[in-house]
Amino acid sequence: MYHVIFDMDGVLFDSERTLLNCWLEVAARHGLDEALMTDTYIRTIGTNAAQTREIYTRAFLGVLGEERLWQPWDESLALHAERYADGLLPLKAGVRELLAYLKARGVAVGIASSSAKQTVEERIRAAGLSDFFIGCVGGDAVRISKPDPEIYLLACAAFGFAPGDTFAIEDSYNGIRAASAAGMRPIMVPDIVPADVEMERLSETVCRDLFDVMEYLKNAADPPRRTGAD
Repeated sequence: MYHVIFDMDGVLFDSERTLLNCWLEVAARHGLDEALMTDTYIRTIGTNAAQTREIYTRAFLGVLGEERLWQPWDESLALHAERYADGLLPLKAGVRELLAYLKARGVAVGIASSSAKQTVEERIRAAGLSDFFIGCVGGDAVRISKPDPEIYLLACAAFGFAPGDTFAIEDSYNGIRAASAAGMRPIMVPDIVPADVEMERLSETVCRDLFDVMEYLKNAADPPRRTGAD
């Protein structure tokens, strides 16, 4: 029997796109280049809070200076928090259907997210999804963010999953790299950024959405191990 570990942002919730929209709105207020903001945001996908701040600082310190550096950052987070104050973020298509399918088959399911554990638990609870998961590991539990495999190795150990028997459902390049390095079976469901040649090589399969993931698992419950990751 296989197991499944989900990333959260961009996989379970359409949270990456909603936050990007906030970043872009605030960038326009401050006269910041939209392409630079978009590129910076994309590079933060799949990283924890500390690494996200480092990427943002490198991109905008020279543009904004120390005094103004964190104004757009704080305004973006405040705007996103205001819009989703109830904690209800839009779900990605197929989330409930895939989770119900896995639960019916007795498949153990967990979460490994770069977001803080408290944030993950609050969002999952607000969406009424808590009963589908045996637990979660957040980005605040690891020293090194994705693409380092630490978070997936920690999650597999915490949940009692053998990495080689565990699918990792990811949307980001860093997430797929982390899952592959952990010896797991990565499935990519691209969100903002499409799969490239590297992602196709590292992933067991690339799916259009979570409905596609469900069909893959139905028809390939024990697919052959990939051989092209090295």
